[in-house]
Amino acid sequence: MSDFMSLFADLVGSIADLLEPVFHASATAAAIVLFTACVRLLVHPLSRASARGQKARAKLSPQIAELRKKHSKNPEKLQKAVLELHRAEKVSPLSGCLPSLFQLPAFFLLYHLFSNSNIGGEANALLGHKLFAAPLGGRWKDALSDGGVFGAQGLVYIGLFVIVAAVATFNFRRAKKQMAMAAPAAAAAGGGSGDAQQMPGMGAMTKVMPFMSFMTLFTVAFVPLAAALYVVTSTTWSAVERAVLYRDMPYGAGALAAAAG
Repeated sequence: MSDFMSLFADLVGSIADLLEPVFHASATAAAIVLFTACVRLLVHPLSRASARGQKARAKLSPQIAELRKKHSKNPEKLQKAVLELHRAEKVSPLSGCLPSLFQLPAFFLLYHLFSNSNIGGEANALLGHKLFAAPLGGRWKDALSDGGVFGAQGLVYIGLFVIVAAVATFNFRRAKKQMAMAAPAAAAAGGGSGDAQQMPGMGAMTKVMPFMSFMTLFTVAFVPLAAALYVVTSTTWSAVERAVLYRDMPYGAGALAAAAG
């Protein structure tokens, strides 16, 4: 593991060296943003496949409504019937999770790299690199103890919080709009909002999901700044990507996808 982390540290350092003439002291931070963009490009085919799966599930809404009527008093049979329908139509109910799952290793690599003072038996030189005044290995609590909220380091975090809040608000408004558009069609079909009511308990999740994007604020506040940069970049990418991939899908499933971003 230590050898792998050393290779990863060398990769980040090499990218930073290439970017140094443009970004100077913040070259390593720029390298992390570029690394994140590359990860998202690699995951993009999965995101497109997930969008196709969401749209396919949305098209099953009339059949789901019939199953709800048929098994209205037996939730277990309803769940089994829905899963069998998905299987028959070759639609995976878990396809939407794959893009997020494939990004987790990259996030934890950065978290580990900027949380350890030693990598491969040597001092971790990357910890001394900064985004403007804030060390990439530092956390928000460190910024608060060195200048406070509006100190040089604190202002870096305020900038990240503003970006995350703006993206979360965009996701929230888009999810609420899609759910509102889905409601009349779902009511006409005799059920709830699309995929959100395909299984028992999904209604509560539908109500909570639009707020999930705001949880990213806590992640940014508690992880090392380098990992926070990954989260902010990836979250922003997701918001734009989902807006494009789900632009023609005013269904409850699309709303859940938007909220998850």
